[in-house]
Amino acid sequence: MHDTAGTDLDTTALPPAPGTEQYVALALANTAIALPGGQFADLLGSPSLATDWLVEHGLAPIDAGLQEMCAGLVRSLREQVRVLLASKSCSDPAPQSALNAVNDALSKAPTAELLRWDPVQGLHRTAPHPVTQIVEHALATLAANAADLLTGPDAERIAACGSAPCTRFFLRNGRRQWCSVRCGDRARAARAYARRSQHEPV
Repeated sequence: MHDTAGTDLDTTALPPAPGTEQYVALALANTAIALPGGQFADLLGSPSLATDWLVEHGLAPIDAGLQEMCAGLVRSLREQVRVLLASKSCSDPAPQSALNAVNDALSKAPTAELLRWDPVQGLHRTAPHPVTQIVEHALATLAANAADLLTGPDAERIAACGSAPCTRFFLRNGRRQWCSVRCGDRARAARAYARRSQHEPV
C-alpha cells in the first residue's frame, strides 16, 4: 500500500468519476484507488493526506493538523460508505453494520448554532467547532451527503466501474459502464486481446 497522494502512480491524471462533483461522499469513496499492476494509492493514507483532502473539500480548516486516530475515522467511514454504494449498485440489502456506522457519524455533530457571548461580539450564534470536533463535523457532513445520495433521485444511477482493477464508483449516464475514458479504453483493449487470444493457434 502506498502512503502517497499518488503522483508516482499517476492518480493525478485520473479524471474525477462522474458524480463526485455533486456528491462529496462519492469522492470520499473513491479516495482508495486500485491501479493496474497491483498498485494502490490511498488519498487518505496518512494524517497529512487526510487533512489535505478534507481541506480541499471544505470540510476542515487549513491548520486542522489531523492525527492518525482522526484520519483513521475518516478512512473507516469511507469503507462503510463504499459498502453501502456497492450494495446499492447491485440492488443488495444494505448491511446493518454499514448503516450503523453512517448513522453514528450522522449523530456526531450538532447542527444548531449555539448562543454565545464574549466581550467583543456580545451575544452571537456560532457552530461549536473546537479542534476536537473538526473530524466529527466532517464525518457528519460526509455521512449526511452519503445518505442523501443513497436515498435521493440519483440513487438508481450509482454504479461500480466495470474495468478491473478499478474500484471506483460513479453515477451512470445511459449505459455507461466505466468511471472514466481511461477505464473504458482499458476494458475494450482487454476484450480485444481476449478475442485475439481465442483465435490464435495453440
